[in-house]
Amino acid sequence: MDEDVLTTLKLLIIGESGVGKSSLLLRFTEDTFDPEQSATIGVDFKVKTLAIDGNKAKLAIWDTAGQERFRTLTPSYYRGAQGVILVYDVTKRDTFMKLENWLNELETYTTRNDIVKMLVGNKIDKEDHEVDRNEGLKFARKHSMLFIEASAKTKDGVQCAFEELVEKILQTPGLWESENQGQKVRLGDQEQARAGGCGGYCSIP
Repeated sequence: MDEDVLTTLKLLIIGESGVGKSSLLLRFTEDTFDPEQSATIGVDFKVKTLAIDGNKAKLAIWDTAGQERFRTLTPSYYRGAQGVILVYDVTKRDTFMKLENWLNELETYTTRNDIVKMLVGNKIDKEDHEVDRNEGLKFARKHSMLFIEASAKTKDGVQCAFEELVEKILQTPGLWESENQGQKVRLGDQEQARAGGCGGYCSIP
């Protein structure tokens, strides 16, 4: 492991096919956007290092196919994950309604009880929203998730979604410290100072 990297974290991106999971991942890791992005076949995987309050974390981010025919990959995909991003499309209500199914799957296969969850309402750049921001917020609160609305196309909220998720994981030592004995994370007063760092976006502690 790199000298100055505090820990390596496994993150997942889940949700229905077509909600923009791969687009969010590409925007975050490579700062690119392809309007013709094709459906993910099986599982895609990207690595990116992120610095949070002076602590570097290496992120191994797994992007999954939303289609039913790839569900056989599921158990190994969830194993050992410390954080998960659940994505829905704000212009398609059915992708929001199916979040319960994804949460049930997460409960079934995840190996950690304190996994950190972030709900992302994607495609806010589009007209004709079918899911109101408050509905997303309410759902996130009900299931103890962080919440943000984003657009992979315009970049809105994307960096922030990953940063807040990682910050929350680093604040939950039981999630990662067992793999990094002896390393201490420096989270203290800075953390409170950054609480409003994502502007108008909302997250639930």
